[in-house]
Amino acid sequence: MGYALRARRLGIDTYQQPVAYMRRDCAVCRAEGFEAQSRVELLCGARVVTATLNVTDGDLLEGQEIGLSEAAWEALGASPGAAVTVRHPAPLASFAAVRGKIHGRPLDDAAAQAIVGDIVGGRYPDIHLSSLITACSGNRLDLAETIALTRAMAAAGKHMSWPASVVVDKHCVGGLPGNRTTLLVVPIVAACGMTMPKTSSRAITSPAGTADTMETLAPVAIGIDAMRRVVEQEGGCIVWGGSVTLSPADDVLIRVERPLELDSDGLLVASVLSKKLAAGASHVLIDIPVGRTAKVRSDQAARDLAARLEAAGRALGLAVRCVLSDGSQPVGVGIGPALEAMDVLAVLQGQAGAPQDLRQRALALAAGVLELGGRAAPGAGLALAAQVLDSGAAWAKFQAICAAQGGLREPPVAPCTHALPARHAGRVVGIDNRKLATLAKLAGAPRAAAAGVRFFAPLGSRLEVGQPMLSIHAESPGELAYALEYAEAQSNLVTVEDA
Repeated sequence: MGYALRARRLGIDTYQQPVAYMRRDCAVCRAEGFEAQSRVELLCGARVVTATLNVTDGDLLEGQEIGLSEAAWEALGASPGAAVTVRHPAPLASFAAVRGKIHGRPLDDAAAQAIVGDIVGGRYPDIHLSSLITACSGNRLDLAETIALTRAMAAAGKHMSWPASVVVDKHCVGGLPGNRTTLLVVPIVAACGMTMPKTSSRAITSPAGTADTMETLAPVAIGIDAMRRVVEQEGGCIVWGGSVTLSPADDVLIRVERPLELDSDGLLVASVLSKKLAAGASHVLIDIPVGRTAKVRSDQAARDLAARLEAAGRALGLAVRCVLSDGSQPVGVGIGPALEAMDVLAVLQGQAGAPQDLRQRALALAAGVLELGGRAAPGAGLALAAQVLDSGAAWAKFQAICAAQGGLREPPVAPCTHALPARHAGRVVGIDNRKLATLAKLAGAPRAAAAGVRFFAPLGSRLEVGQPMLSIHAESPGELAYALEYAEAQSNLVTVEDA
């Protein structure tokens, strides 16, 4: 049973979470016992959406109106004044498994499938999603649970298949500012004739995700049909995973993980491998940066994560190889979408002064992908990758991929900048990656694509008093001042050993 109200678009951005608004004195509210934060099921034509209810007391709505957030409006496909039926949703039975997990009962395949099905169906409000993420955080998922969750997440979305028998992919677990190697690896590998359909995430806790950086150069929200066309035409792509619904549960979880800033090996493995499975990959190389202020802080933690990734991959039919890399300092100069894109272009174009650390990391990873996929013999991948980059073939392929995705464009430039000088002379012996990332985010990244930090003080370099250590880039004076205040209050953003 349900009651019909007239739809009204309120133009409120609730960031992908459908929200409905009703007057407290509305007859439907009173009859059904709805109150603020109730879950309600909305029906408009053939579409059904589960939303969170907010209750109003003023004159925003008439008694027989239901207000809809932008997410709810788009999900329902409503038109002004359309009849929207409101009713209580069915009980969320799968959440019993989440409560069981909180009390120590492991998730089995059936529980994982039920949970993921309800997440994809929009039946988990954010508070329930937060509970699930917390219950799975740290090391609370064992290997069997990780495999069950990965399998369920991969099965919940669309699947792609390719004519090539070997389809390669690459992923970095993150936590290292400026480590934007994907934009170099994909064109190198694709220029060698391999198939590499790369889907990437937007930033979760960092100043830039691969999709954010690529978006300053070309469209990334292109849809699954366009993605297929790009890969068939050019051999590779770099698109936003959220636009192709290959692992829709992961996209929902990432939205809630971002503000929580909780890490979990099990959820990370499920997130990464479910997307690789859905994208049709057969061989995956995974970069795990290790450093005191990186996401993975010790060699042992990195080995444990690598073992879980490789074991889960084997169980799911994926050839997974993990490489541990140096996570002690940022990669390149730029930190933030457009600034990282400029570093990528410098390497692709062979510009004088291009960041050599970014170049060498990308070549090493491209070599690993080429060898893992059988395009190069063991030990021969690095020479092949370097030849493709130095010849200009990778730059030509990158331009072709961008053109196929909608056109290559210039990354934006921030109008407000300020250099932060060194307070002490000496040699740089320590860098806090997390604080650098925080600084770039305070400047506006990744929301403001041109915002972030350019970093000029790598480990081992010598600084003189007054020499710029970094420059802050922002799109408004207020954001610049906010970031600068934070930077000047940090005593160990960069640690300098006296000469």
